[in-house]
Amino acid sequence: MQKTNILLALAGAAVLMASSPALAQTPAPTADAAAPAATTAPAADAAVAPAPVVDEAAPAEEGAGHSGGITPVSMFMEATPVVKVVMIGLLLASVFSWALLIIKLLEYGSLNRKTDRFLEEFRGARTIADMRKVATSDDYDGNPLADMAAAATEEIELSRQAGLSVTGDHQDSALFRAQQAVSAVQAGLASRLSGGQQFLASVGSTGPFVGLFGTVYGIMNSFIGIVESNTTNLASVAPGIAEALLATGIGLFAAIPAVVFYNYFNTRISAYGTRSDGFAAELLNSISRQLDKGA
Repeated sequence: MQKTNILLALAGAAVLMASSPALAQTPAPTADAAAPAATTAPAADAAVAPAPVVDEAAPAEEGAGHSGGITPVSMFMEATPVVKVVMIGLLLASVFSWALLIIKLLEYGSLNRKTDRFLEEFRGARTIADMRKVATSDDYDGNPLADMAAAATEEIELSRQAGLSVTGDHQDSALFRAQQAVSAVQAGLASRLSGGQQFLASVGSTGPFVGLFGTVYGIMNSFIGIVESNTTNLASVAPGIAEALLATGIGLFAAIPAVVFYNYFNTRISAYGTRSDGFAAELLNSISRQLDKGA
């Protein structure tokens, strides 16, 4: 029995000795091991912490000057001085073009009405003296056809006062001088009716290029602003580009009507020139007929 107890004690000691290495290999948690556990909590807190708020107000403030919407007036006010000068010049040219349109429409309307009345009265004349009386009437003062009739009859009258036989031997030379007098009046008719045409032609041909100059200058300043501000934000340069493009728009606004008006008035001038050519032939025929009759 005593031996049995000794054997049991030895077996228990052997079991304890066998289990002691495993216990030695499992170290107890130390301060260093607890440190990562302690730091995980702040890391977790940092993971759930809100992301830093991006300040989006700065880009918005760059375009704050145009927050109410970009209008032609605001673009003009924000434009550079050179672009403003271009815009003002083109707007003035456009205003003058429209004013010229109104003036010349009234002028041509009055001219045609007065010409119609003159032709009706002139064709009722029976003698060269009657033709001269109608042509020199105050009612037709300044009318080109009346001036042609006045010049032709004046030449016949001067030939008579010189003692020439305008109804006989000197009839051909008198008619030739009358024709020359009519041609002299017609020579000044084109320049008389084409007043303002040169201005319309200049605006129509140069307006787009002047506007393009303002656009190029404005866009150049916009790109310089990009470099100086060191930003590629489109909102910061879009207003400047829009202001520059407005110059081209105004140039087209001034040029297109000017070209239309120029072509329209050229047609009116050509039509009146044809009418004056027909009247010149009618006038000389009437004078020749009266001379043949001895009037």
